[in-house]
Amino acid sequence: MDLGVRDHVYLLTGATRGLGHATAEALVADGARVVVSGRRQESVDAAVAALEAVGGAGCAIGVVADNAAPESADRLVAAAKDAWGRLDGVLVSVGGPPGGKVTDMTDEQWLAAFDSVFLGAVRLARTTAAALGEGGSIAFVLSTSVRQPIAGLAISNGLRPGLAMVAKNLADELGPRGIRVNGLLPGRIATERVAELDASTGDAEASKAAAVAQIPLGRYGRPEEFGRVAAFLLSPAASFLSGVMVPVDGGMSRGL
Repeated sequence: MDLGVRDHVYLLTGATRGLGHATAEALVADGARVVVSGRRQESVDAAVAALEAVGGAGCAIGVVADNAAPESADRLVAAAKDAWGRLDGVLVSVGGPPGGKVTDMTDEQWLAAFDSVFLGAVRLARTTAAALGEGGSIAFVLSTSVRQPIAGLAISNGLRPGLAMVAKNLADELGPRGIRVNGLLPGRIATERVAELDASTGDAEASKAAAVAQIPLGRYGRPEEFGRVAAFLLSPAASFLSGVMVPVDGGMSRGL
């Protein structure tokens, strides 16, 4: 399928690795141009080089930015406009908050996660919404914790459902302008983040086996499998999809 993204410009945060990077790869492979952000210059440079190996020289630029910083959203939108004069969509993705139980997490951990995971995402969506025209799209990378809690991820369980409702609100607010807003609910995808979560249990193999036992397809997903779904959702090929939460979890979520 031709996604219709050739020469379109997309902004993807947290895209130096994992799900964001896989989405950027799918987009540039189909002819799009991307701005990717991360918190370290080395990782940003490496991500741009990897993307250019897929989409050709000049298909990507990188910006060092922290979603929690109030000025980051404006800087990222400006980078896209300065490089290519347009912005067609954004993938709002941030690193996962620290794991732990509700009774174990400190106020400081909750506040830090709120700034980066929640407020940073809302700020970026609000800022990019002002820069998007008809046909623009916003996609939030959330989690299956939007629909059911994940053991040991209390902060994620608390913040992700709220962001899903923000996405639904934005879909209502921006729909009359022809801008779509959706969410993606990844399950157990074989990223560094998930490997870290498995390792944090003290027995990574047992943790993975227990998770796989809950997935009807019987395996972890691959980042590129998520990336293709996310690229489609951002693209004109999904032009009548808005306000939906799309699980990419191999059937793990039990609800409809």
